[in-house]
Amino acid sequence: MSSQDKLNQITNLRSQIRVLKDQVNKVDIEAKKHIEKRDQLNQQAKQLNFEITEIKKQRDEVNKEVHELKQQRDALRVKIKPIMNEIQAINEKKEELRKKSPLRRNDIQKEIDKIDWKIQTETLDLQEEKRLVGEVKLLETQLNGYKKIEKENKKIAGHLQEKKVLDAQAGSFHKGLSELAKRGQELHEKMVAKIAEVKTVKESADALHKGFIEYRGKNKELLVEIAVLTGQMLGLQNNVREQSRELREKEKALFIKEKEEADVLKNQKMLNEQVLKSKLGAQAKEKLDNGGKLSWNEFQLLASVDETEDAETQK
Repeated sequence: MSSQDKLNQITNLRSQIRVLKDQVNKVDIEAKKHIEKRDQLNQQAKQLNFEITEIKKQRDEVNKEVHELKQQRDALRVKIKPIMNEIQAINEKKEELRKKSPLRRNDIQKEIDKIDWKIQTETLDLQEEKRLVGEVKLLETQLNGYKKIEKENKKIAGHLQEKKVLDAQAGSFHKGLSELAKRGQELHEKMVAKIAEVKTVKESADALHKGFIEYRGKNKELLVEIAVLTGQMLGLQNNVREQSRELREKEKALFIKEKEEADVLKNQKMLNEQVLKSKLGAQAKEKLDNGGKLSWNEFQLLASVDETEDAETQK
């Protein structure tokens, strides 16, 4: 492969590396966006978890109050039950007393008054009077039964009043329970909604984190590819530099060789010229010594030969 081919390949590799670096920058930007959004969602999830904790505390407090009110209400119901049992027992006792008094109370009193009047106003024999007195006693016994019933009614009234008070308290507790239960349910539903929201936010954050991991993996692949191409490019550059160095060395060696050859030729030429000048100078001197007339060129040649000899002598 020629140096030019290698330079072309280096240019192509440099272009590929530049494109890959642009891709790395774009991937880095997208990864950063994913991280920023993920961190925002994680912060949102953290805030939601804090809100859930607070709501749970409120709900637990409400549930605790509900539990206490239930205990108080149930305690009242426990108190009410024996009262109702007592009322039931009194009613059964009253029923037994009524069975022993077939007449109504007013009728019994009228009958007693009627018999008393008869005993007081009529002349009765002893046996009749005893009979009537016996009837009065029997009627008075029945009347006493009604008096006992009235007494039991007063007991029932007292028990009912006590039950009414307890029912009112129980009703107040029950109303409080209903309100607290409603509040507890609202808090529970709010907490469940927050939990669902946290789940959605966490899923989004996890998806963003997964995307970030994928981008980071993509970046690693691109960086590896850049490293491979950079290695190839540097190898070619080194190879080209080595070829250039060898070429420069060859050119330098050739230049030195050509210079040396030129110097040899120049020296040879100078030597030849010197030999020729010496020969011609000797001829001109001989001519002059023989009384001959020198030409201007012969004169200059003879002068230059003398200068050369003087220079050689002075060395």
